[in-house]
Amino acid sequence: MDKKREDYSKLKLRTLKIEDYEDIRKIMDLIYPDMGGAWSYKQFECMVRRFPEGQLGMEFEGHIVAAALSLIIDSTVYGDRHTYKQIVGDGTLKNHDPDGDYLYGIDVFVHPDYRDMRLGRRLYDARKELCETLNLKGIIIGGRIPGYAKYADSMKPGEYVRMVENKEITDPVLTFQLSNDFHVKRIVPGYWPADTKSKGYGVILEWHNIYYEEKKSLIKRVKTYVRLGVVQWQMRLFNSFDDFMQQVEFFVDAVSGYKADLVLFPELFNVPLIAHYDQKDPAEAMRLLAQYTEPMREALVRMALSYNINIVSGSVPEYKNGALYNVSFLCRRDGTWDKQYKLHITPDEYMTWGLQGGDELKVFDTDVGKIGILVCYDVEFPELPRILADMGMTILLVPYWTDTRNGYLRVRHCAQARAIENECYVAITGSVGNIPKVENMDIQYSQSAILTPADFAFPPDAVAAEATPNTEMALIADLDIDLIKELRTSGSVRSLQSRRDDLYRVQWLKKGGKKG
Repeated sequence: MDKKREDYSKLKLRTLKIEDYEDIRKIMDLIYPDMGGAWSYKQFECMVRRFPEGQLGMEFEGHIVAAALSLIIDSTVYGDRHTYKQIVGDGTLKNHDPDGDYLYGIDVFVHPDYRDMRLGRRLYDARKELCETLNLKGIIIGGRIPGYAKYADSMKPGEYVRMVENKEITDPVLTFQLSNDFHVKRIVPGYWPADTKSKGYGVILEWHNIYYEEKKSLIKRVKTYVRLGVVQWQMRLFNSFDDFMQQVEFFVDAVSGYKADLVLFPELFNVPLIAHYDQKDPAEAMRLLAQYTEPMREALVRMALSYNINIVSGSVPEYKNGALYNVSFLCRRDGTWDKQYKLHITPDEYMTWGLQGGDELKVFDTDVGKIGILVCYDVEFPELPRILADMGMTILLVPYWTDTRNGYLRVRHCAQARAIENECYVAITGSVGNIPKVENMDIQYSQSAILTPADFAFPPDAVAAEATPNTEMALIADLDIDLIKELRTSGSVRSLQSRRDDLYRVQWLKKGGKKG
């Protein structure tokens, strides 16, 4: 890269893309040869995917020559005595909290050949603009003091920082940060042990956003305390689709009456309607049942609006493009909706109905935070919830259908493991009772439950609520999302933080198949 000092018009500020990694790697390897060098490709990819607006770069003649990386944190979780490792974790931005209150700058670097073009200041200004746009309280950074190494034998770090503040000493990093309107909050020993020039010390600095407005709590608020209802559904014969929807609305009405935020129905809970078709051909009967899917979804959207509750439809058959799928609908109380297909099909489902698996995994944004939906068998594959957790999911909903207790226990034990592994809440619910003369769906077994991680802040048995086995009922529990955030940063063990991404990782292979 040849620098043309006089041609500033070729400089372009933009957000970073995954394709910029090679430029980023070269700059970091030049600047940090004694501090680990560059972020890995996986780390950089996660940063760009999790918080694209926060990863800024300066482009010159088609190459990135400077960059600023950041995330959003909840300042009440970290305070001002944290370390760089506590914020950055494994470098994949797992600690990024879209609902946090401060932008945290984790890195700013400029290619050595471009350091007289004021690129650092432009990146700092861009961060401030981002902070104002996102209506955050301010920016926090952990400043290095590389000039301290020369003075370490003659003064303590506090004295050194004061002299830099008083302009009696110039520090290559701290002086620049102070000139950008940051003020010192605290000096932290051991902030970044690898920073030998700073003797491991870090200076926590803050910039205040004077335009910050206290967020309104009535509109589009992400709740931190979620009331969740699950319906353990009695399989019964219905005379018509309208009769079926009347029973659905009864539970929506009942659960919303307790001011619940979210209600979950079981897998294939509309299958009693299949009794109206010829049971000699189960595959054809299931395809005919799919004709009710769209009117059911439309009715659920109307209910979500009128009862002010988010509804997860359990799952229903969907027939499209000559293939039969098992799909779960999320009907939000703002009138929008989305869907998650069952990805893994059991041998019996394929043999009896010819069901096909979907190919997209989603995390859904709602007014109760990020939720995931896995239909029954899918929860028995730990890779899926791990990917969802990496995308910020805090509540996992698992509608299931099981005919026997041992089938139920497979779902139950796997769901409990997913709650512990991924530090999230997991709600499971199924159907009970019998449907005579309905092929392959004649008996049901269920004990619905709302499961939690296993740590001191949660119930001793890691169960928030549990239904009576094989009895139709609604189960309701309050879930504190802030406890999940605290667990992920300061729990007895921290499964997400402790994972060894340097040794192994879970990777989604289908392009466009994963959605955050």
